[in-house]
Order: sequence, then structure tokens, then C-alpha cells
Amino acid sequence: MGHNPTALEASNPIDIYRSHISELLAPITGKSAKDIYERLSWTQTFDKGDLGLAVPSLRVPPKEASAKASEWSESFPDSDLVEKPVVAGTFLQFFFKPHPLSKLIVPSILQKKTLYGTNPKLGLRDEADPSKGKKRMVIDFSSPNIAKPFHAGHLRSTIIGGFLANLYEAAGWDVVRLNYLGDWGRQFGLLANAFQMLGSEEKLEKDPIGHLYDIYVEINRISKPEEDEIKEKKDVLTQASANGKDTTELEKEIQALESKSVNEKARQYFKRMEEGDEAALATWRRFRDLSIQRYKKTYSRLNIHYDVYGGESTVELERMDRAVKQLEESGLSEESQGAIIVDLTKNPKTKKLGKALVRKRDGSSLYLTRDIGEAYKRVEVYQPDKLVYVVASQQELHLAQLFKILELMGHSDIAEKCQHISFGMVQGMSTRKGTVKFLDDILRDVGEKMHEVMQTNKTKYEQVENPEQTADTLGITAVMVQDMSGKRINGYEFSLDRMTSFEGDTGPYLQYAHARLCSITRKADLSAEDLESADLTLLLESHAINLVRALSSWPDVVQNTLKTQEPVTVLSYLFKMTHMLSSSYEVLQVVGSEPEIKKARMALYEAARQVLNNGMKLLGLNPVERPLGSQITEYASPRGFDGHAVGKDDAMRASAVDACACVYKGQWAVAAVRVSSQRPDSPDLVCIQVILTSGAYFSSRVSLVEYGVSLLLGSYGSHWAANGQSRALVPRSNSIHVS
Repeated sequence: MGHNPTALEASNPIDIYRSHISELLAPITGKSAKDIYERLSWTQTFDKGDLGLAVPSLRVPPKEASAKASEWSESFPDSDLVEKPVVAGTFLQFFFKPHPLSKLIVPSILQKKTLYGTNPKLGLRDEADPSKGKKRMVIDFSSPNIAKPFHAGHLRSTIIGGFLANLYEAAGWDVVRLNYLGDWGRQFGLLANAFQMLGSEEKLEKDPIGHLYDIYVEINRISKPEEDEIKEKKDVLTQASANGKDTTELEKEIQALESKSVNEKARQYFKRMEEGDEAALATWRRFRDLSIQRYKKTYSRLNIHYDVYGGESTVELERMDRAVKQLEESGLSEESQGAIIVDLTKNPKTKKLGKALVRKRDGSSLYLTRDIGEAYKRVEVYQPDKLVYVVASQQELHLAQLFKILELMGHSDIAEKCQHISFGMVQGMSTRKGTVKFLDDILRDVGEKMHEVMQTNKTKYEQVENPEQTADTLGITAVMVQDMSGKRINGYEFSLDRMTSFEGDTGPYLQYAHARLCSITRKADLSAEDLESADLTLLLESHAINLVRALSSWPDVVQNTLKTQEPVTVLSYLFKMTHMLSSSYEVLQVVGSEPEIKKARMALYEAARQVLNNGMKLLGLNPVERPLGSQITEYASPRGFDGHAVGKDDAMRASAVDACACVYKGQWAVAAVRVSSQRPDSPDLVCIQVILTSGAYFSSRVSLVEYGVSLLLGSYGSHWAANGQSRALVPRSNSIHVS
């Protein structure tokens, strides 16, 4: 059965295959093509096909599923696009035919460029009627506290939120990026009083963020003994009340301590702000403006921008009063010890949400009051289809209370649009204790480390136009990739060593992979017209075929990420694809190949570079284009050896690093390969391969004392020994030869 797909038939080229398979299976199975289409899913590994179909998912009784799978496979007609399906139990595995796939995918990527993987139709309110416009999402992320440094505790919200904003834009949504600053509340009163007591105008002008942070930590240190004493007396009061004792004098003592405490003065200052005291607000505005200026500089380094800088202070009092009034009129709120609360424990369905405090005894508003008012505002101003809050898991209860209270107030239309994107915390940091690590300092330290690594290769370093900027980009990549390497909900321990490591799947490795592809492009020196005219049927090697299969799945990965909402979904794909690239370079050489083969391979590599570039930018990274030095490890075969034989079970990382060739009496060459191990008990290895021009191996034992490794090269193969272990190194036919 013939089918001639073109790249323009679908935003996702694999949908062509889904449609094709569905149309062929429908008459065989008696099921609708639509049902089959919806149940065709991607596979985890290529040995299981490119698409898979679980026969039971088509409402086939489990006992009949295996027989039906065999029957349907046998009846499947010949196709220009796919092989006859392979039966695996109750599953059908569909393998795409290589040549049609290459001719579809590679030109599609080269034509669409940055748009490959995006699907603007997903963001339409009505796909059948684009005139109804795009769906709109308001995403609230980062939200640092005013006048305090932007530290790594805020980093997760910023990275995850920036990624999700990019993701939904790629899916055609209208995205409003909103930074809801923590610029209101008692803590600001604490900071303002701290500046009056401890502040220095000179230090404020020189380093506003650092100075405000220092006095914030100091005021907390001063107030701790007061708070400890008050707590102790309240514990005694509770015990005395329980025993029926007279507590009049004790209550007076506690009241006197509270009235002159640092925290009470902070509450009073904040109350002045809420009442519109101009002197208090002038101080607030000054600190807020200084903070935003610093934040913008940091965000620009992270490739993040905002459409709106809002904050708790921007929620009008009228909106908060309306929220309190509606709570009262609906019977949801009640008075409790002078404060206003919503008791969600009364309803069995919401019992686990506890009691939510709406307004304090002194009449001050709380987060919940402002968040209800802010939700009103966002709906009125932006008319969104989705309201996303990218906030740490520590605030899960607060947001659950907010969404449920909005629903109970009769605003289910708002509540249904709200979503909490939760994430675990970076461990080992605390603003109040002063043990925080500032993001600007982190980025500086990591950037300096990257700069040192780049300088180890003088030749490549000199090729970089702006090495300091490149090092900064690498450092930022290292920090961001570390943060995105696991699922959002998993926290991680802050570690500079971990984020600067070149072992395994790291940010610098990802940048190196992109820079290497750019380097191949420069050396190939082929035009866009050359690539467009390439004969892609020449991509016969399994490395090339599997790379095309990987590239074809990128639009599916993007679409799946809309469901998982996890940066690691994209990151895992990129690392898998770059590992495939690393193992392909020796097999699919460009420079020195026949002209037509060179064009075909270069078209494939350019398509791979484009997908890698698209994926990195989706994550919020800035891909670099020049080599980054010689110490970035990669999943690659050591030059001249079969990489699978080099300690695969020991999770070895291997890299051909500046392989040097030299002539000895006109008949042999030496290729130096550095192999780095992830195992802490295994040393780095330097392998020396000596090859005669006749193809035989020059038998020599080379002792590398500084690495604690001995390498024996013999005419029947090679072995290395380290820590008492041996692994075979199988020579490859394309080893370096020098005539």
C-alpha cells in the first residue's frame, strides 16, 4: 500500500505514521481508526519498535489478546512506511522503514528549524475555529522576598516556571509570566525596623541587597532570646490554666514582653503600611525598587523575563475586604479568639485541610486574604484559561486551602483553573539562620571554575570569541541542569562539587555536545542548499537509522512533557540523543567521506544539532557554539576500541581527548585516549594504542605510573588492568594509521 508523506502534513511527523497504521488496521480489527490512533504509543527502547499497540486496550478480552495480535499481524498488508508488525505477547510492535523515515524527518527539521517540535494548534481555544484565539495561562513563579538576596532556594521555582512558560508557548498558548514578589507582611516591618536600628546609608548605597540581608539576619538574632522567653512563659501559662491556677500576673508579664518585643514592633510598623502611612511606604518603595533592579540582572543571566512584576503589595485593600465580606456572607468564616478563620475540618471531605486563618486579631490581613484578592484580580485582568502557581511543596496546604475556599465561596470557575506545580526544596539553606548561599555568588564561582577548565586547552580556548561570557553560560547551564535532573518533587542537597562535576549527565556535557556538532558543521563547510539536496537513502548504518528514529520522537517528547510538566522529561531525551551522537561520530565521519555521503551525514548532524538546540532553549539554556576544552567527558568509544568492552558494567565514561598521532620510523602511530571512571575506587586511565601500518599491533608494555595503570598491547588484542580487574579492549578496523 503506497503512501507519500510530506513534512507539512502534520506538526508532528509521527502522526502521519499513526494515521497510516490506524487506517490499515481498522478493516482488519473491526475497530475504528480513531480508537486505534489514540492507543498507539511510543516505546521506551528501539528494540520494541517505534510505536506500540496494546491489543487489550481495544477492548479485546485478555484471553483472546495474544491470538488476536498474531491474527492482526499476519493480516497486516504491505506498506511503504512500516514493516509488518512484530507480535510480543499481547502487544504489536511497529518498526518504521528507514528510508521513508529519513526522507521525512531530516528535511522536516531542516525546514522548520526552531519550530520543529512545536504544535501551535494545541493552544487554540477551538482547533476548528482559530478565530476564537489562543488559550491563556498566567504563571506565577520565582517570587523572591523583597530586599533579600535571590538565593538558590528561589532557584527551583524560577527554573521550573521559566521552563513551563516556554513549554506552553511552544504549544501555542498565550503565556503571561508573573513575578509575585514577597513585598508585604510583618517580615517587612521587621526589616524596616532593623534598618532604623542597624542600617548604614553608606553600606546601603554600596551593596543594598547584601546590607539589607545582613541586618535582617542580625535582627532575627537579637529577637530570638525575646521570643524564647515569651514561648517559655506561654508554656507555663498553658500548664497553669490546665491546673486551674490563677494566671493573671503571668498574662500581664507575657503581654508586657510582647508589647516591647522586636516582633511586635514589626507588626505595628506593618500595620502603619497597611493604613497608608507615607513615611513607612517611602521606605518600602525604596527597598522594593532596589530589589527589583537586582532581580532583573539575575533573571537576564538565567534567560528569564517577566511580563508583570506584581506582589502582595499590589493587591488592593478593596479586593481583600470583598473576600472577607464574601466569606462572612457565605457562612464560611467565623470568629475564633478575636481572629477570623475558615474551619475546613467541619466538612468530612475537607477535614484534612484544617483551619485557615483569614484575618488576625489586630485586623492585619494574611497571605490567604491577599491570595484570594489576587486570584480575583488575575481573572478580571487577564481572563485566563489556566492559573499556575509554581511554589515549593512546603506551601501545599496553603494553596490547597486557597483553591478549596475559592470553590466553597462559589468561585468554582476560578478554582478549576488553578494548578499548583509543586517541587522539593534545596537542602542545606535557611534565610533566617543566615546560612543561605546567594545565586549570584554561586553563578560567579561556577563560571570561574568553567573558565579554568576551558583554559586547559589553549588551542580551543583561543577559538572562543568571548571566553568569560561562555564560561558564565556554562556555569549557569551547570546549575540549571543539576536542578532539572530529577523529578520536581524530589529535593536535593546543595553541592558546588556536584554541579561542577563533568561526570555523567551534566550541563557542561550537554553544551559540549552542541559545540561539537557546531564544530563538525564548520569543518564540513557545506551550504544549506547542499544539505537540502542530500541523498538521505545513503544513511544505511544502524547508527544513522537509530539517530533518525530518535529525532523523529522529539515532537512526541514535547507533547508528553505537557502531561508530565517535568523538565527531566526533556532533559532525559536530550542526554539519550547525545549519547547516540557520541557513539556515531567514528562510524558516520563527515570530513574525508565521499561527497554524497558527506552531504547526507552532515544533513543528519545538522538536524540533530537543531533538535538539541531546540531542546536546550526549551529548558531555558543558551547553547554555545565553540569547543569548550578537553576535560568534558562523554559517552563515547575510545578512539580505536569498542567502547562497549571498556568496563561497561562499571559505568565507565570514555572520551577521545585530543588524540595525537605521531610517526615512528615511518611505520606506526600512537593514539592517546583518556578514560574517566565514575567509580571512586577506580583511577583514571590513559590508554596508548600503537598500530603498525601493516595493520598488526606493535607489541609493547607501557607503564603509566602516575595513573596507577599498566596497559599491554599485543597482536591478539589488548587488555588493561586496574585494581586487579581486567577488561578486553577489542581493536576496531578504523583505528588511526599513519603512513
